Order: sequence, then structure tokens, then C-alpha cells
Amino acid sequence: MATPVVTKTAWKLQEIVAHASNVSSLVLGKGSGRLLATGGDDCRVNLWSINKPNCIMSLTGHTSPVESVRLNTPEELIVAGSQSGSIRVWDLEAAKILRTLMGHKANICSLDFHPYGEFVASGSQDTNIKLWDIRRKGCVFRYRGHSQAVRCLRFSPDGKWLASAADDHTVKLWDLTAGKMMSEFPGHTGPVNVVEFHPNEYLLASGSSDRTIRFWDLEKFQVVSCIEGEPGPVRSVLFNPDGCCLYSGCQDSLRVYGWEPERCFDVVLVNWGKVADLAICNDQLIGVAFSQSNVSSYVVDLTRVTRTGTVAQDPVQDSQLLAQQPPLPSAPLRRIYERPSTACSKPQRVKQNSESERRSPSSEDDRDERESRAEIRNAEDYNEIFQPKNSISRTPPRRSEPFPAPPEDDMATAKEAAKPSPAMDTQFPVPNLKVVPWAQVVTSTPALKAEPAIIPATRNEPIGLKASDFLPAVKVSQQTELVDEDAMSQIRKGHDTMCVVLTSRHKNLDTVRAVWTTGNIKTSVDSAVAISDLSVVVDLLNIVNQKASLWKLDLCTTVLPQIEKLLQSKYESYVQTGCTSLKLILQRFLPLITDILAAPPSVGVDISREERLHKCRLCYKQLKSISGLVKSKSGLSGRHGSAFRELHLLMASLD
Repeated sequence: MATPVVTKTAWKLQEIVAHASNVSSLVLGKGSGRLLATGGDDCRVNLWSINKPNCIMSLTGHTSPVESVRLNTPEELIVAGSQSGSIRVWDLEAAKILRTLMGHKANICSLDFHPYGEFVASGSQDTNIKLWDIRRKGCVFRYRGHSQAVRCLRFSPDGKWLASAADDHTVKLWDLTAGKMMSEFPGHTGPVNVVEFHPNEYLLASGSSDRTIRFWDLEKFQVVSCIEGEPGPVRSVLFNPDGCCLYSGCQDSLRVYGWEPERCFDVVLVNWGKVADLAICNDQLIGVAFSQSNVSSYVVDLTRVTRTGTVAQDPVQDSQLLAQQPPLPSAPLRRIYERPSTACSKPQRVKQNSESERRSPSSEDDRDERESRAEIRNAEDYNEIFQPKNSISRTPPRRSEPFPAPPEDDMATAKEAAKPSPAMDTQFPVPNLKVVPWAQVVTSTPALKAEPAIIPATRNEPIGLKASDFLPAVKVSQQTELVDEDAMSQIRKGHDTMCVVLTSRHKNLDTVRAVWTTGNIKTSVDSAVAISDLSVVVDLLNIVNQKASLWKLDLCTTVLPQIEKLLQSKYESYVQTGCTSLKLILQRFLPLITDILAAPPSVGVDISREERLHKCRLCYKQLKSISGLVKSKSGLSGRHGSAFRELHLLMASLD
């Protein structure tokens, strides 16, 4: 009988280059778990469909990096806050800017949509919390009470309360109808990064940089339990939809907690680093993380995760005693939210507002909205996800299929996971579980052309050298002992040649260093190139890459041909250095090169302009040559593939 295919509990789904510059914020759509929004230092908000490589829509209008983004539950609206304190709301179905909200004096750190009414809450570095009416484009309330930046905002499921977490180590609960603070929850010893309401009961969870998670009773306004011993700062938590447990996105792992009493039901290894957001759909937990301009998504199969009952691995103290206690009762221990059948009543507008908060639409607002655009990058995915409002096919929404899980890599793991009780098997995650992209394990995909072997940058032994190569061959039948003199004579073979190579390289580096001390960077690079030794060029570029201000246009003309050689090298360190240098050139000089080449010819003789134009033409020709190489390597997997895909995105204007 054929052996059943055993699938993984957690795996990496995909990795994309989300922006031309660093990603500064991202959020998952909680309604479908399939929509991802990212904000970047390039002042754009990009929307993606999970497990699809192309951007659906790009939203422009902000003039400073986007620090916070949030989708509403139906995934029809998105709000983004920038470093300058401005807030913009877009209608995704109409593909246009809806509102521009001004009033904060510092960067926006947190945002949230009201679950029923057309309101948005914003928290800022200026310590203020504002409640905005999207329809009237005005500030309804301003809440003051925090002494430091407000890092997270969440509305209660019934829409009557607002919870805020801040760097001042406190969590506060605000009454929206009364416009005042209901309670303050102290206890954390570090900045509080995240808060989350229980979906049914009057319960609130908060995660802090002090590596603790606290549960608060919202009837008695006191702490219920505290979970300590998290492997790092708590940045993302999420209750299960039925409220049976809390998921905590930890450093490279997912932990499943109960709170009465505090205990850890399960720990799942997920190599996602510092996960930024979580969502649940089709019994799968989706987690996203970002690093520089790359965004990675991961999937955890919740059907193979223990969510109730016996403790699997409890990191809190006295776990053995807690494990003996009975499981949580099925009936809720506290009051349940009363969700209104219609939209919640509009909060009472404050009587005294500042001029900037009660201002009516002005010509400046109209100009901002004209400058804000929604560029549809993928019409097919856009039409599939964002239907027109008058279309009834979106209601009820089309149910998405779960992401298929790849098979296990390790046969021992597969045998263990094939036992009759999968829930018990997932209590003890396999520590050496390898997480690979799903694209690498699909057997039906034809094999790509084999790339030349890449020599890693870090290794434990010399490449191509074996001890047996230096020792005389000894026949097994003779079983004679190896004499020390024979061994040493073999080892000395080639020693003189190696010394000559190292001496030559040392001399070359001394030559470049002597020119470097004169302060002429261009001459130093020219001397390194003239030596015709790529290792010397790599050493020099590693220094120049650390300070972007050293780069000049005339330096690019010399370095670009060397970068093309580095990108084709078999040494990983050479490729990394080449990618870093090319990225710096593209970010600093490509807009300048294209503008100069597109400018009309000048009248008269301008020698400096002609020289600059000649350098730009030379750089453009070299970049066009490199772009084909980058495009051919953008399909690679792993770190190299991510670097080449990012470069391909930066070089898109050359096509």
C-alpha cells in the first residue's frame, strides 16, 4: 500500500519585493486573510494578494514615509498614516482617494477602523489619540492621557470602547460615547506594542517589550493572568475566532496560550523572524514579516495545532502544577459583547476643537486629493478582489481555498506526524524542521536550468581542499604507518605558490591604500580596477558601500563594469557586494541619469554639462547591459533571488 503524503504544520509561502525602498509598515486583511497592504519609505501604499507575485494596486499621495496602514473588515477601505502626521483614506472599490485628514503634529504610529460606523482612530508620536469622522472629514474626539507614543489602537467588537497601548508602559481603555478614559491598566515594565480584544467576552490581551502577555478583565478592570518568558518582545497577538486561545507571534515560533489558568498549549516552529501581523482564514494562520524591502508570508495549519486541553510545553513558572488543573469551561466566564444590529450611534462631537480639526474642505484638501492616485497594477486580480459596489457577487463573498501544504522533508518527521493522534504530535515541534517555499517542492514543475554552484560566504572548511590531497596514497593491504616526514613533505607542496599569491595580494592592497590616503576615491577605484583582481575590487567596494556620500557619477562609470563581473561570480560574497553597490547607484543616480538624458539640448557651449551628459550616457548603456543579467537571475530562490528581484524592480524604468 502506498505511503500517505504527510504535510507540514508550518511553511513559508512566498517572498516578494514590496517596495523600491525599505518597508516601514504592513497589515493583513482580517476579513479574508488573503489581502496584504504595505507602506514604504517611498511614500507609497501597495496592495498584494497573498501567494501572488504581482502588486494589485499602488496608492500615492503621501509625501513622507508611510508609518502605519490598516484595512477595514470588509476590505473596501484602507487608511495610511505618514511620518509627517497626515492621514489618507482610499476607497479600494472605486480606486480613488476618499479623505485626507490633518491634525497630528508627529508621525502616525497606529490606526484602526471602527467595526460599524465610518470612523477611524489614530495614535501618534505626539501622544494624542484622535477619532475621525470619515464622512465629514473632521476630528470627533481627541483623547489625552498617554505620555509617550501610542503604538497600538483597537476598537472593541461592539464598537463602544477603544483600547490604546503606548511606550509609557500602560494600556488605557476609552469610552467612545462619553469621550473619557474608563480605566488604565499598569503593570508592564516596558513599552506596550499590541492590544487585542477577545471576540466574545469582556477580556483584553496586551503584549509588551518586557516579554510578557497580560490578560485584563474588562468588568472588574483588573489583571486576570500574566504569561512570562516570551523569547522576545511581543509584537503581534491574535485570539482564535471562537475565543478558545490566544496566538502569539514570537521570534521564529508561534505560541498558543490559555489564560485561566495561564498555560501554553502548543509551540510551533516557524522561521519568520520578527512577525509583524497575523490573520486566520480556513483554519490556517497567516503570518507576515518584513526586512528592508522584502516581505515574506508564512502559513500555519491550525488543524495540527493544539488549542485547548492538556498543556504541551509551558514556558511559565510552575507549569507542572498548572497542567494538573482542569481544562477551561466551555461557558464564558464573563459578560459577552452586545453587537448592535445597525451602525453604532455617532459619538457626540466635542464642543471645543482646534481650528485645524474642525476646518471644512479647502482648496488645499482638494489639491491633496488630486495629487493622490490609485494605480491599478494588475487589473485581473483587482477585478476579482474589488468588485464594484453595485455588484451583488461580492455578497456573500466567495470563499477562498486553503493554501496547499508541502510534504515533509524529513522522513523521520513524516513517520512521527503519521501517528493516529496528530494533535499530540504537534505539541512537540521538530527543532530541525526546514521551512522552504512551496514553489521548491512542487514535483510537477519542470526543473530549471542548473545554475553554477555558488560558494557560500561563510563556511567551515576551505573550498576544494581535502586533507587526503596532501598525504601520500597508502594501499589498504599494506596497512603501513605514515611517516611524519612524508606527511610534512606532502603538505609543503604548493606552499611556496600560496605564499606568492598572498604576497601579491598584500602588495596590491598596499598600492590601493596608498592612493586612498590621498583622499581621491576615484583614483583609488581606478587603481584597484587596473590591478585586474576582483578580490581587491570587492574589498574596496565593501568600504565605499558603507558611506553613500562617497559615490559620485564619475565613480559609477568605473564601477559598473566591475559590478557586472561580480554579479556573475560564483562567490556569494562577491555577488552580495555587487548587489549592494548596484542598489546604491540605482537609488542615488538613476533618476538623475534619466532626467539629464530626457532634457532638451542646451543653447551654446557648456563643457561641464557635456561631460555630465557623456557620463550619463555611458552609465545608462552599462545599466542596460546589467539589466538583462539581473532579469535572468530574478527567478532564483533564496537570498540571491530576493536581491535580484529588488534590483529588477529598481531597474524597471530602463525597460
